Amino acid sequence: MNATTTVTGERADLLATLEKSRHFLRFTVRDLTDEQARRRTTASELTLGGLIKHVAETERSWTAFILEGPSAMPDFGSATEADFAAYADGFRLLPGETLAGVLARYEEVARRTDELAVSLPDLDAAQPLPAAPWFEPGASWTARRVLVHITAETAQHAGHADIIRESLDGAKSMG
Repeated sequence: MNATTTVTGERADLLATLEKSRHFLRFTVRDLTDEQARRRTTASELTLGGLIKHVAETERSWTAFILEGPSAMPDFGSATEADFAAYADGFRLLPGETLAGVLARYEEVARRTDELAVSLPDLDAAQPLPAAPWFEPGASWTARRVLVHITAETAQHAGHADIIRESLDGAKSMG
């Protein structure tokens, strides 16, 4: 998108809803250090920095799926233990990674997603889902369905982040 692009209708609604979820997720990490962003504060393994990193990568892979199909996604049908370990690392800030770095990455991914949502000729264009235990075999998703899924994933993790942040230092995203 650029300064002269006007988005209306369904696409505007999809992007506004996604941006609201992104805002709440990013807001949970305001004023945190890298150490705080790495800290577990609940029984879950999730951390604030890891959630931002995961959501950025998830959004990136789903937008690639819109363009490239299932080859753009991890193949969990034949995943190895090393594949699952790498996937788990996607939920953590690893040594050398910073909160500022994952936020910058997330902003870049979001910009590309927004540009794609505006420029797609047809939100009904569908791709077959990759092999994974959580997908119905042979199912396909439209670009629209993928954008709704990205929004739902972002909103869900924004809720997780709010709980983690409140457990960290009492700060809340809302209320």
